[in-house]
Amino acid sequence: MKNYSQLPEAKMAVVRSDLDDVLATVFIESDLPDPRSLGNAYKDTGDGAIIVLPARQVARLVDPLLGHLNDALGRYHRMRLASAPAIRLRASVHVGPLTPDDHRGDAINEACRLVDSQEARQALAAAIANSSFLAAVISEAAFRRTVSAGRTPSLDKRHFLKATARVLSKGGFEQPCRIFVPHVTPAEISLHLTGRKEEASPSQQTFDAQPSENGPTAALKPQSVVKQKAKAKGRARVVQVGGNQITNKGERS
Repeated sequence: MKNYSQLPEAKMAVVRSDLDDVLATVFIESDLPDPRSLGNAYKDTGDGAIIVLPARQVARLVDPLLGHLNDALGRYHRMRLASAPAIRLRASVHVGPLTPDDHRGDAINEACRLVDSQEARQALAAAIANSSFLAAVISEAAFRRTVSAGRTPSLDKRHFLKATARVLSKGGFEQPCRIFVPHVTPAEISLHLTGRKEEASPSQQTFDAQPSENGPTAALKPQSVVKQKAKAKGRARVVQVGGNQITNKGERS
């Protein structure tokens, strides 16, 4: 969550509880389990979460979950008290093998890197500039299994910006990815990304960016703005939002 650590201590638990309620609602709305019902496949990371799901559910982490999550955060923003911070999230979705009991593996680490990347943070800036509440980074592996495979009815390749996620402080981490910000075109997202050598293609510049099997990992990171992140298990999909993980991973900033 953006500026989460700067919130008064008395407000942190309230904001986090609100976020948990939002996540539970949108996961169920997306035919996914309430993250809090997943036992050790769910990890509260303070300003985010790590969620591990079966691989067969990875497509739902992209569509409809991301669209539902952005819409729910928008409703929260309109209904919140003036004294409560807005909740905006970075998220990542990734797939890969994890150990079955403790959900450890490179997929979790990579989901966390994706959500903490410079590109995820800049994509959230694009979201904020365009009145959206979520920026998601999808790994190429997850993108191939979902969008490229035709498993996301409301989203296709035109809704995503091709980029490279980088975390310079983590041993020079670099991984190809796709960036999605609900209701924001790839061309507009690109304006907020530094160091890009290529422009968005014409097809990326004209569409309305609106969303109508191995275990997944998702990460959510709230950015208050508020961020959140999450992680995954088995051969897993990883989704990350903001600074913490869910497999679905989420984090507040």
